[in-house]
Amino acid sequence: MRVFLTGATGFIGSRILRELLIDGHEVVGLTRSEAGAKALQAAGASAHIATLEDAARLAGGAETADAVIHTAFDHDFANFAANCEKDRRVIAALGAVLAGSDRPMLITSGVGMGDPGNGEPAREDVFDTHHFNPRIASELAGQEQLQAGVNLGVVRLPQVHDTVKQGLISPYIEMSREKGIVAYVEDGGNRWSAGHVDDVAKLYVMALLRAERGARYNAVAEEGVMVRDIAGIVAERLGLPLVSIGKEDAAGHFGWFALFAAMDLTASSALTREKLGWIPTGPGLLDDLRAMDYATIK
Repeated sequence: MRVFLTGATGFIGSRILRELLIDGHEVVGLTRSEAGAKALQAAGASAHIATLEDAARLAGGAETADAVIHTAFDHDFANFAANCEKDRRVIAALGAVLAGSDRPMLITSGVGMGDPGNGEPAREDVFDTHHFNPRIASELAGQEQLQAGVNLGVVRLPQVHDTVKQGLISPYIEMSREKGIVAYVEDGGNRWSAGHVDDVAKLYVMALLRAERGARYNAVAEEGVMVRDIAGIVAERLGLPLVSIGKEDAAGHFGWFALFAAMDLTASSALTREKLGWIPTGPGLLDDLRAMDYATIK
């Protein structure tokens, strides 16, 4: 297949690129720069230069593709809500090219969108259309494209990690370094689901080949890792005090991160594993946290 891959030079996208090329697919990767284009060409892919703000040029990358994987996202969390709305527009632009065909398109969301609201882990067969997380805009856009005739599926992400990046934990580490303490909310008993980046990349490719219209997949290897345990390793590796703060102080301490700091983000991947035969084999989140070089986190 000829696959148009957005975010092709990014943390997850670059691993998906590798998996697609290993499987013998032709890949056209989205990049914003000539440097990115050279990196894609060196990896064995073609480059399509465009920005997420240029909907028409972005959509052009999908016109000759047999399939689309959309992982690009503006990770400026200080403007998270606005960037989620931008993602809605990107999904609409890509979908307009694919509508009425069987060409599959995978978009990216977060596991929280499958929260059943009863304290149980998020599931693939649940879609909370009123979820408070602004990232709901991506899945709402996907739902609109499904109704418009696009063969669309969703990959929901937990904390995706290796020994270089750790999802939301990377900015948490930098924030802790700046503030001189490593904080968690109340008893830190809330949990975050996780998946190693290589396992996540394999799941994208498996889901694309299945091409099931309307399917949702949770890229979850670990259902829930306690935030207190995460914070403890970060504190040890940074040599900083480990501090519990009350919910009333979370916004003042964490800023934009307060939205996530006390959130329980457990998620199951039972349905994903059953459908795809996906078996994650990568290291766990805490193992990668212990092994990473904290001097490289910026």
